[in-house]
Amino acid sequence: MKRRIVCGLFLTVAVTSGCASSSQLLRASTISTRSDVFQELADGGSVPQGSADLRVVASLKTHRSDRYPSGRGTHGTPDYQLVLNIDGQVTWLRASLKEEYGEAGGMTDPEAGEGIRYRFKKDFRLKAGTYRIIVAVPEDGVVVERTITLVGGSTNDLVLEPIYGIVTARKPPAVYSRTSFLEGLRGLAMVLNGERS
Repeated sequence: MKRRIVCGLFLTVAVTSGCASSSQLLRASTISTRSDVFQELADGGSVPQGSADLRVVASLKTHRSDRYPSGRGTHGTPDYQLVLNIDGQVTWLRASLKEEYGEAGGMTDPEAGEGIRYRFKKDFRLKAGTYRIIVAVPEDGVVVERTITLVGGSTNDLVLEPIYGIVTARKPPAVYSRTSFLEGLRGLAMVLNGERS
């Protein structure tokens, strides 16, 4: 009996400390400490030697703002944003929005149903080198980081793929679990030039 209690306390401490470091990273991601890491580009053009271009794109879906009338937040509005922090320089990414209806891919499609589609895209120019990138969605408490290396003269794509919450099974036993945007954004996968982190 004592052994179970001790193990239970250890697991609680481990989970709590993981949440604490995640919330610290989320706070840090929104604080800009530099302004010389990247330039935002209106159009790419040719990449100068010694520099590299990075295009950051994401497509994700949230519920409409009227889904939870008593709830506050930016879901379903133009104020829902991503934060990008590259080696201490921060920018907020706004998206183009579009209402979506219907069951695009059937019940197994995590983005099936009525909601708001967000498409984020921004181009940057940096010096060739290695960078720590933090991407956050403060509204959902989501933050991820990755170290990337950009080669001089290269054009690179960083795709942020949404990871949605798991739909709770109403009747046991559940044959399979599925995710849905209606369960909220739970994470992001960072895919650089086709390589998933």
